[in-house]
Amino acid sequence: MTDLPTETTRKMGLVIDLDTCVGCHACVISCKGWNTENYGAPLSDQDAYGADPSGTFLNRVHSYEVQPEACGTDPAPAAQLIHFPKSCLHCEDAPCVTVCPTGASYKRVEDGIVLVNESDCIGCGLCAWSCPYGARELDLAAGVMKKCTLCVDRIYNENLPEEDRVPACVRTCPAGARHFGDLGDPTSDVSQLVAERGGMDLMPEQGTKPVNKYLPPRPKDTLAAQGMEQGAGDIDLLAPLLAPVTEEAGGFLGWLDRALDKLPGGQN
Repeated sequence: MTDLPTETTRKMGLVIDLDTCVGCHACVISCKGWNTENYGAPLSDQDAYGADPSGTFLNRVHSYEVQPEACGTDPAPAAQLIHFPKSCLHCEDAPCVTVCPTGASYKRVEDGIVLVNESDCIGCGLCAWSCPYGARELDLAAGVMKKCTLCVDRIYNENLPEEDRVPACVRTCPAGARHFGDLGDPTSDVSQLVAERGGMDLMPEQGTKPVNKYLPPRPKDTLAAQGMEQGAGDIDLLAPLLAPVTEEAGGFLGWLDRALDKLPGGQN
């Protein structure tokens, strides 16, 4: 079995905003594409175009309809559809590492990223059984375990533009719901975001101390509640779009309008 480092220099990980994620699966597709073509090649598919397709994915998005509870004297908010992305959380106390009989699973001292040395993996599946988040998948074609690598082949690649040195899922997210950085540094952007929004661990009762954090969704009916208090006619959602940009025409059309007004029969 593999020992975990007593501490890591950094704690690189993701912060995922459940309030912003729209469930578009762009992160899933970009992850599949990047890791199939690069570091973890390949992520195989079985019967991809058949009646019962399956395949290996390092990132998945689950969608749930939830009913928030009432808070104090306030009534329960309206039910919400929550899109929940999930991949390896790169836990500080990672059971998938300590259970590995060959030492294939390990946690890096320099940045805390949990990886699999595929040449040592025997595909026994013990790491998948020990992971409480279901974040590991056995690639049926390769016969080894696959998992999120935080795109280690991107984040340290100096041949890429600086803006591209983030995981593929972060770079491609159209809603800006995914954030990447050092969660061991309290002054980093991701750490401050977690502090400001009340970021939380997934299943903290498991004691794995996941590095990745989730930002909780916010009630979606706040505006509706304000409208009921102020009156139905007090809030017009289309008002900013319908308001005139300017009262007078400018540029060539403005000059033409003024010139036509000066002609006989025009407005004075």
